[in-house]
Amino acid sequence: MSAPDGSPVGAERSIGQLVASATTEMSALVHDEIALAKAQLRQDVKRGATSGGAFGAAGMVLLFSLPMLNFALAYGIRTWSGWNLAVCFLLSFAANVLVAGLLALIGTRFAKKVKKSQGPQTVAASMKETAGVLQNAKPHPRPELPHDRAPEAIEAVARSSS
Repeated sequence: MSAPDGSPVGAERSIGQLVASATTEMSALVHDEIALAKAQLRQDVKRGATSGGAFGAAGMVLLFSLPMLNFALAYGIRTWSGWNLAVCFLLSFAANVLVAGLLALIGTRFAKKVKKSQGPQTVAASMKETAGVLQNAKPHPRPELPHDRAPEAIEAVARSSS
């Protein structure tokens, strides 16, 4: 098994390798969060389009079906019941309003789902939290080296990072 940079697990890695690995992981995290925000935004747009389509269909049904459906339904009710033609036309209109109300209810339901969705806001908050954690990160404290060993320590770090 090996680490993301290809070095064997448990092997000593230099500070440069650790920083490179952390940078790669953070970059991948940011890219994944951006992809998540895009996917959630697409889903919200799709729900909004469905809601708009349902409202549009409700309006079209009410507008275009009223004349034809009213006449057909009114004359059908009159033939079946023998009632006054005016009452038959009122019943026909009530049926059309009922259908339009049902379509408007479906549109309202999808609109509420779009409003409730907090996809991009949740991802943005997560990204701000990640950035805040990284800004507050402090390097690990290191013990003071004796002054006579300082050049050797610098040489050792230089050799390990090359």
